[in-house]
Amino acid sequence: MCNLVPIALTVGANRIVPTISIPYPLGDPETPREEQWKLRYHRVGVALDALATDISEQTVFRVKV
Repeated sequence: MCNLVPIALTVGANRIVPTISIPYPLGDPETPREEQWKLRYHRVGVALDALATDISEQTVFRVKV
């Protein structure tokens, strides 16, 4: 999971799950608690799916916004 996808690609990360921002990669403290939980749950789910996916080259796993 990273917020700077171009850098992750440059350094050769094989599975990349984009996050939201540098200070708050998995949420925004200005949003309601329930919304933050849903967002975090979704992103971590995408990351777990990425780990379980067979890949043969660098892959960026897109997340719904």
